[in-house]
Amino acid sequence: MLKIAHHPIYRLPLPEGHRFPMEKYDLIPEQLLYEGICETENFFRPEKPVLQTVLPAHDLSYVEKLVAEELKPSEVRKIGFPLSSHLIEREFIIADGTIKGCEFALQHGVAMNIAGGTHHAFRGHGEAFCLLNDQAIAAYHLLNEKDLSRILVIDLDVHQGNGTAEIFQDDERVYTFSMHGQANYPFRKEVSDWDIPLEKGTPDKTYLDILEKALHKLFTECDPQFVFYLCGVDVLETDKLGTLGMTMEGCEKRDEMVLKACHEAGIPVQCSMGGGYSPEIKHIVRAHCNTYRLAQEIYF
Repeated sequence: MLKIAHHPIYRLPLPEGHRFPMEKYDLIPEQLLYEGICETENFFRPEKPVLQTVLPAHDLSYVEKLVAEELKPSEVRKIGFPLSSHLIEREFIIADGTIKGCEFALQHGVAMNIAGGTHHAFRGHGEAFCLLNDQAIAAYHLLNEKDLSRILVIDLDVHQGNGTAEIFQDDERVYTFSMHGQANYPFRKEVSDWDIPLEKGTPDKTYLDILEKALHKLFTECDPQFVFYLCGVDVLETDKLGTLGMTMEGCEKRDEMVLKACHEAGIPVQCSMGGGYSPEIKHIVRAHCNTYRLAQEIYF
């Protein structure tokens, strides 16, 4: 059974006019149920993990400042969300959803998190709507608790996974791959194990041809035991924070290629949703729901 992490806390109250589309965290599960892609049994509710759970990926001093809500105003501005105890608890619970998703993926081949993909969170600071790096935290869970030693991060958000790259820059057990818009934030990129920057307006065919070759190389040369897939839908041509030219069909094909590659290789995959900022919320919801439908079709 496809297991999906979801919690009401995912939808954070924000000031009116804020550009982050928080309503998607309610609309995606509702749409999945409406279309019959999932049933209520598919969803599980993550909990707040103990502080030590996040420490392999993050500096203790940073986590303590978060928990105490003692970030400087400049640090809060960099994150882009109003600082609150609700926000901090939300970040911990999102991370637990990804950790527990890994456990389900080891059992069933695939698991999803309605939220997550917080790849702009570094070891010692957060930025761009990301405070704790859920997939990095979960990767260390697998390395330390499940005795895995070869993990692959496939980050296909339109923005480079700069925080993830920084966290694992000296850890050869985790291979970081980021395929992103060259002109997109962050404008000062980190160095992943493999970065593929794409030109403005990159269309479906170009994108998918590059991805096909990259997936072949990644699965052949990395020989991963586990895959984290960050499937942001801000690659869409409609996205107001993206620069690529992908259609809804191209985005769906992208997800199909990644999920099929993992399935055919017999490698468990945990998927976190990442970004999506199209002006019409229906485009964001549809693109994300396509990922879940494909996971059901390919794995179950």
